[in-house]
Amino acid sequence: MIHYHGTPMTPVADMVKSFAAKHAMVSFEHPEQMEVCAEICQSVVLDNGAFSAWKQQKPHDFEGYAAWCGEWLWHPAVDWCVIPDKIDGTEDENDKLMELWPHAPAQSVPVWHLHESLERLQRLMKWPRVALGSSGEFATIGTDSWWLRMAEAMDVVCDFEGRPVVKLHGLRMLDPGVFSKLPFASADSCNVARNVGIDQRWKGTYVTKSRAVRALILMERIERHASCAAWSADQIDAYQNMELLG
Repeated sequence: MIHYHGTPMTPVADMVKSFAAKHAMVSFEHPEQMEVCAEICQSVVLDNGAFSAWKQQKPHDFEGYAAWCGEWLWHPAVDWCVIPDKIDGTEDENDKLMELWPHAPAQSVPVWHLHESLERLQRLMKWPRVALGSSGEFATIGTDSWWLRMAEAMDVVCDFEGRPVVKLHGLRMLDPGVFSKLPFASADSCNVARNVGIDQRWKGTYVTKSRAVRALILMERIERHASCAAWSADQIDAYQNMELLG
């Protein structure tokens, strides 16, 4: 499994020390460290920034993002990009954005939102990789209802032995308690970049002041875990004693 750490992280000097030889996800909403990531990281993926735009209640720049991807998808370190999606949009709206997307399917990843129909997820399985995004009543990752919805999704994308028939990416799911129970090829989050600057979270007899060291500690704690090889609902603690599992 590939662990993608989100940017930006400040200061840049500490970011360079900690992100060297790591895997990064760069958002179109915060592209300021794209050039650095392309030079120092093992691989980079491009995020459309739709979630950030949605949180800020501003429109997403579809044409600008498509042009930005066109500038970077040629780079040998850049593997793929997330196709623009409307977080609270309809399935028809998101299907239309996919139809308008100009870049090759081999380098483009559609998003299935958990509140959308399982039929749409099944349609997206023609793509080499599908990203799963938490949304609607399933916006909070890790709740019982979220896990139940993920179980329904896994039943669609996995074969009878629990193996996914397409590559799966977990958006904002780079939590070992989450991705270790799911057959993901990759997942991302910005937790490292956000938490290195929160001093009250770093206490004890040894407290490092360096954000680079803090980032490396957090990355190591995440990357020591891998995703599971196959889906099994028995792995999910939230399902214990639930008749749904039968």
